[in-house]
Amino acid sequence: MIICVGAGPGDIGYLTQRGAELIRNADVVAGFDAVLDVVRSLIPSAAEVVTMGYRDQVDKLAHVALAHHAGKHCVVVFMGDIHFSGFQYLERVERACGHEVETLPGISSAQILASRAKVCFDETSFITFHRRGDLEPFKRHLVHVLQDERNAIVIPRPWDAARSFMPRHIAAYLVANGVSPEHPTEVWENLTRDEAEWHGTLAECVDREFTDMSIMLIRARQPMSSQIEPAAGK
Repeated sequence: MIICVGAGPGDIGYLTQRGAELIRNADVVAGFDAVLDVVRSLIPSAAEVVTMGYRDQVDKLAHVALAHHAGKHCVVVFMGDIHFSGFQYLERVERACGHEVETLPGISSAQILASRAKVCFDETSFITFHRRGDLEPFKRHLVHVLQDERNAIVIPRPWDAARSFMPRHIAAYLVANGVSPEHPTEVWENLTRDEAEWHGTLAECVDREFTDMSIMLIRARQPMSSQIEPAAGK
């Protein structure tokens, strides 16, 4: 058995009860160091812990797959929710195993941000740049989202200086591509842990630096709810 589990945004209190149960009963628990640190108190002392980084993840997942095929109960832990920005990692797990695997959703930082900032996902689009490969289609999509007067919750891409696309880069790109610099903008850091928040505009965001643990909200200039006409007789 192998299952991929979303661990939540960083505070173990946001891990689901089912996720905690699977980790407590696992023979093998695998994931990136920072993610395993979130759930380490739940890992059985007899379980094998497989830590990995970006460079060795393929080899380490191959090791986990061998344990899975040998009949061990294996859990691969993801930060946040698998279905928000973890699909490339999920694909690597499935390539290692040679088949599709089961997933258990978690709570994403995007959901926590929506709660903190009081925005509705009906009026909001989610876009993640936390991925490998070409970002251009996702950049263009973000421009269209804002032009359509929707809110946008955006996960930046940190990693290294040559490939990063952080809030200031995102703001600069949007302004350069015709999005109003006056869009209300928020950046939240370390959600559910040592939280920090910044409020301003896209224009002001261009000159701000934020940590790797940041997530961005760009609000529609006119809330969609204010555009709804009252029903006749109201």
